[in-house]
Amino acid sequence: MKVLIKRLHSPDLPWPQYMTPGASGVDLYAANEAAVAIPPGKVKLIPTGLAVGIPEGFEAQIRPRSGLALKHGISLLNTPGTIDADYRGEIMLIVINLGDKEYIVERGDRIAQMVFTRVEKPQLVLSDELDETERGSGGFGHTGL
Repeated sequence: MKVLIKRLHSPDLPWPQYMTPGASGVDLYAANEAAVAIPPGKVKLIPTGLAVGIPEGFEAQIRPRSGLALKHGISLLNTPGTIDADYRGEIMLIVINLGDKEYIVERGDRIAQMVFTRVEKPQLVLSDELDETERGSGGFGHTGL
């Protein structure tokens, strides 16, 4: 599979890349013009400067970076974010600071990762009945802690 990547702006930033041979996602870099301060509990929209051409039958999932989450409480809302195969606009990141200190996103920071995955589209069939399972309709926490 090939994914076309278009740089919309920010030619000075690194190209998305797999940081190790076993990595599942490519790192995305913050393409904000100036540093962006995110106070605790607040959300900011961070540009990546990139658009992608994903083949039909696939999606890109945008995920937080674990190190930022652990060390600073930085995550992404709408996680994982979905980039549909027919979207051609700039990939934007909805960044939230869940930590207790202000976090500064500098231009060029590795701020998220993008994982490509296959999408199945089953036929949806309206039904009055569903098959029985052992779990049934047991919801959140029904099996205990």
